[in-house]
Amino acid sequence: MRLGRKIRDKAQAVKAWTRQRLGRVTGNQHQQVAGKTDRVVGNLKQACGKVKDAFKR
Repeated sequence: MRLGRKIRDKAQAVKAWTRQRLGRVTGNQHQQVAGKTDRVVGNLKQACGKVKDAFKR
């Protein structure tokens, strides 16, 4: 997997985590849920990349 894609997927997960925490602090449930779903998507992308790398070898 390319380094740029790895960085982008990790950045998405970190951004989503921040969004989720911000929603929790401010009491905005929409922000909290959106952050959680974005975080899950970012983590899934990272996992798929790891699987692709494992089968490349």
